[in-house]
Amino acid sequence: MLTLIKCLKILPLILLGASAACAAADPALVRQKIAAGALVLDVRTIEEFNAGHYPGATHIPVQVLRERIGELGAPGKPVVIYCRTGRRSEIARGILLEHGFTDVTNAGGLTDMPVPGN
Repeated sequence: MLTLIKCLKILPLILLGASAACAAADPALVRQKIAAGALVLDVRTIEEFNAGHYPGATHIPVQVLRERIGELGAPGKPVVIYCRTGRRSEIARGILLEHGFTDVTNAGGLTDMPVPGN
């Protein structure tokens, strides 16, 4: 059974998810940021990640991003986030912005990501 504290932790995710705009960034911008060394963050489930992911992506499911945010390093580094459709990416983007990250791009879904090397 969920405790009140656990419920309060996931409430922002639920609220953001219900109203998040899922507009993916321009593919050219995403390609440019990745080429410049942005951290690529996959916020899907482990099952989705294991089924296929962007080469070199860091995997932290959106449900545990707050607890594992320290794994991303300094907030000054650019981050490109993707999920399956862009919805969870937008939630993750909000979490990163709350934690001091300023250069955070929602790339949308995995199928929206640029082909590596192009």
